[in-house]
Amino acid sequence: MSRTATQRRRTPVVALLHLVSIAIGAFIVVPIVYGVLGGFKDNAQLARSPFGLPDPWIPSNYTEIFATSTFWRQTGNSLLIAVGTTVLVVGASAMAAFVFARFAFRGREFLFTLFAMGLMFPFAVAILPLFVLLREMGLLDNPLGVILPQAAFGLPTTIIILRGFFREIPNEVEEAATLDGCSPFAFFWRILLPMARPALATVSVLAIVASWNNFMLPLVVFNDQTWWTLPLGVQQFQGQYASDTARILAYVVVAMVPALAFYAVAERQLIGGLTAGATKG
Repeated sequence: MSRTATQRRRTPVVALLHLVSIAIGAFIVVPIVYGVLGGFKDNAQLARSPFGLPDPWIPSNYTEIFATSTFWRQTGNSLLIAVGTTVLVVGASAMAAFVFARFAFRGREFLFTLFAMGLMFPFAVAILPLFVLLREMGLLDNPLGVILPQAAFGLPTTIIILRGFFREIPNEVEEAATLDGCSPFAFFWRILLPMARPALATVSVLAIVASWNNFMLPLVVFNDQTWWTLPLGVQQFQGQYASDTARILAYVVVAMVPALAFYAVAERQLIGGLTAGATKG
């Protein structure tokens, strides 16, 4: 009887959670569907019937994007910057997280707090001094001018995630490795990193997607259009007095497909890595 009463009390809560989930899903799916369908229209159809089905369907908006060399060059630029950022931020963060997780020294928590404080520092606030610094270093119109700042701003999140995972590795594993003659770096490279593959996959996905979608930093760094990334490529469909909205929608949909595909493939590793370090601080 008590179980039935409990289930009756929980039914409205479950229904409310389902409604909230459906509402959140609609906020995510509706813009994507609108963009996909809008890419098959022309500007006149978008103005006349923005939420209706295309009539007629105009697939040339998509096919012409794939036929241009500009799109593939921008895709290569985005891939180069995303891979470079990921390798740098994951490599540096893994070593820093290893020190914060496995070594005890004075000031450790203070230094870790300094890294964590980076989460509260908005990127937009640093854009002007960052531009001046990159100009003085000669890194404008250079992919390193995007890779290095992206890696720097990605360190706090990556270190926090990896530190929580590294602290879960039992001390007995490290003690056994030390007895077998393993140095601290050998333990880190040969034992810890292979055991941390879910966490490494998680931070790699986060770094790749964040770099792939970054618009502001490449906009500031790249004046030369040959270095433009996919988010910047939208500007080629904008004129001084008008914009080709249908082409923009098609381009945005095509540009987000690689990031969505990569996330879909790595989703299980991403969720597992985010929850792996949740049981220890």
